[in-house]
Amino acid sequence: MEVPATQEIAGLKLSSANLLLKVRNEVVDCRRSRLVEYREEVARKKRREFLDWEYWGRPIPGFGDPNGSLLIVGLAPAAHGGNRTGRVFTGDRSGDFLYKALYKKGLANQPTSRSTDDGLILSDAYVTAAVKCAPPDNKPTIGETSNCASYLASEIRSLKNLKTILCLGQFAYKAVIGFIQNEYNPRTRSPGFAHGQVLRLGRGIPVIVCSYHPSPRNTQTGKLTENMFLSVLRKTRAISKIAQNKP
Repeated sequence: MEVPATQEIAGLKLSSANLLLKVRNEVVDCRRSRLVEYREEVARKKRREFLDWEYWGRPIPGFGDPNGSLLIVGLAPAAHGGNRTGRVFTGDRSGDFLYKALYKKGLANQPTSRSTDDGLILSDAYVTAAVKCAPPDNKPTIGETSNCASYLASEIRSLKNLKTILCLGQFAYKAVIGFIQNEYNPRTRSPGFAHGQVLRLGRGIPVIVCSYHPSPRNTQTGKLTENMFLSVLRKTRAISKIAQNKP
């Protein structure tokens, strides 16, 4: 039986879309850490090829289908990608790789993601990042990760039809495992990160699937190829469909 895509709060039933909108507003208004100064400095100085852009320069909430069965979690927005465009995995090479693959698997209506008004729509998938602000050198500190943990947890809880979580890289994997341990206290111990790994940690817990992050460092060196990533997506989709058909 499907879990209804609603949640009752103070006597009111809120849809996944309304819950995620609430989280989005909290994320966008956040000024918790030193990343505020960094992301705003990047937005002021800009990169030469983006001088005509008005940078977003704020935290980046998730994006996609509120009723999706798949959540994709990355590391953090790119300084001149999401921090510029205002949408996760949008305007950078990691996003180019990701959304092209999602398009090929029928999870996106187009293979490119350039700006918030480019018409991109995701189907049965929601994309977010463990850390909501662009960090220096793409390396958030433990404190910065902790500051964002509650937002990731709220996004996961809001996705009422969620069946699988695809972790892009070890950082995202650790963030998701942290949530799972706090939320469900599974008896099964979580192993280390490995590409293609599938974790079934207990009844009622979303299945976790792992992939290398689609960063240029991985895709340009062949550590992560398009075929490798498409294979992970096929596996993830199959798991979701099986879970949706279970009584």
